[in-house]
Amino acid sequence: MTLQPKTLGVTRMENGWRQHLAGWSRDSLIQLVLLLLGIALLAGGLLLPLLAMLQKSLQDLDGNWVGIANFRDYFLSPNLTRTIGNTLWLGLLITTLVVTVAFGYAYALTRTCMPGKGLFRLIGLIPLLMPSLLPAISLVYWFGNQGVAKGLLGGESIYGPIGIVMGLGFWCFPHALMILITALGHSDARLYEAARVLGSSPLRTFLTVTLPTARYGLLSAAIAVFTLTICDFGVAKVIGGQYSVLATDIYRQVIGMQNFSLGAVASVTLLLPALLSFALEHRVRSKMQEQSSSKSVPYRPTPHKVRDLLALLWCGLWALLFLALVGMAVYGSLVQFWPYNLSLTLEHYAFDSNSVYGWQPFTNTLKLGALTAIAGTGLIMVLAWAQEKGRHFAPLRQLMHLLAMLSLAVPGMVLGLGYIFFFNRPDSLLGTLYGTLPLMVLSCIIHYYTVGHMTALTSLKQLPKELELVAISLRIPLLKAFWRVTLPASLPALLEVFIYLFVNAMTTTSAVIFLYSSDSVLASIAVLNMEDSGDTAAAAAMATLILLAAASVKLLQLGLSRTLLTRTQRWRQP
Repeated sequence: MTLQPKTLGVTRMENGWRQHLAGWSRDSLIQLVLLLLGIALLAGGLLLPLLAMLQKSLQDLDGNWVGIANFRDYFLSPNLTRTIGNTLWLGLLITTLVVTVAFGYAYALTRTCMPGKGLFRLIGLIPLLMPSLLPAISLVYWFGNQGVAKGLLGGESIYGPIGIVMGLGFWCFPHALMILITALGHSDARLYEAARVLGSSPLRTFLTVTLPTARYGLLSAAIAVFTLTICDFGVAKVIGGQYSVLATDIYRQVIGMQNFSLGAVASVTLLLPALLSFALEHRVRSKMQEQSSSKSVPYRPTPHKVRDLLALLWCGLWALLFLALVGMAVYGSLVQFWPYNLSLTLEHYAFDSNSVYGWQPFTNTLKLGALTAIAGTGLIMVLAWAQEKGRHFAPLRQLMHLLAMLSLAVPGMVLGLGYIFFFNRPDSLLGTLYGTLPLMVLSCIIHYYTVGHMTALTSLKQLPKELELVAISLRIPLLKAFWRVTLPASLPALLEVFIYLFVNAMTTTSAVIFLYSSDSVLASIAVLNMEDSGDTAAAAAMATLILLAAASVKLLQLGLSRTLLTRTQRWRQP
């Protein structure tokens, strides 16, 4: 039988593909599929929504192309200059204050022998477990129109820049603290020994050794705090009053005025300083890696009565203020009617009777946290493994790494607005996802992908290469080696990524503010709406539940870590 030309062409194409794939192993095909999956996920969850938002910024309300007219109108607005100036000024002020306080706190934890280091470190990290709305609500109880310490402000109002600085300073503090603890904890003891031998005074040693070795850590902490400050939405919304910043301007344009085009323009404006901060942070991180040395000797502080006492007083002062801020929010949620009836009650926690939402927001938040942590941890670990341990497809691996790093530079509100333009299409299959929990899970995974990805990569780089060579020599399939060897050896990183994703999904507001529906409203959104309607006590109660849930899961993770790590990490012992 003679084959037709068309059939012959198809047969030749099939044979060509078979010959091309014959040189590939099964492991190579698995790596290729995983890399393509990761690139598709990050492109669909990050790049395409951003492109949709950029497209919307160049259209009018009816969808007609207007070019840069929206940008021209927005930048000619008399209020814009004040809004941008407010945003940058707050960012610089909060960054200066937070980095200064956090540096002293981190110095006390790493360079002194003061008692209670573990307790003070735990207190300093408490804000990580709460939404940014909680410190703002607490400040209302402390310094609001009916606050117990209103007089301490000297007649000034908490509703404005003062409240934003205090609320965001508290919420951003642990992010700077973790970076500075790492920077100060990795100092080389040989430098201090050389300074002591040369007769350098403590002050001169601090100025010539401590500060220079920690300069990249200080800069990295400053960039992180500045980015968080200009991108946060919750504190400015609750306690900012009429003080306008870019984040609240986006919310007002989209929710208040339904002007999606100008909301997109404001989002692009907010994205620019975030991208600049990301580029600087990436440069600083590479400098920090160049500065570190495997031959360095860890610094071990020696007791010094005066220094240790001053460190204890410094940490004690700020820890007391942090506990007072958290404690006031919890207390406010238990008071019958502030400030006229201070008897304690649990009525504000009865959401079925005092809230239109009931318990649904809290249940949805637990689901969001669990799904984000489970799905996100699995995806991050598998894709990081495909990037790090694969030996082929270098361009694809580099592209996926670039996309993974880019998500850190996109503010949550900007990403959420991009999801509106990309997924809110009733006439397409994507429209069925809008307003659902799976879409919010995707947004949280994409928004917090970078930190988890870097954690997984760091863990994989620490695994001995001999493990892979042995698996290859024994002809063990790549997936089996990953399941039986890589995953158990990387368990510490897995647990860290899991709790990071869970806590951030529980506490996020900006990443999901534009994505929820009546059936998928979250606890953080309910807190915002309750406070906006004047039900501050119920808002404090819901925010307190978020804190307790996140803290409980964190304690559970610590308990599991001690049990599981002793069984899977014995190979790390000398």
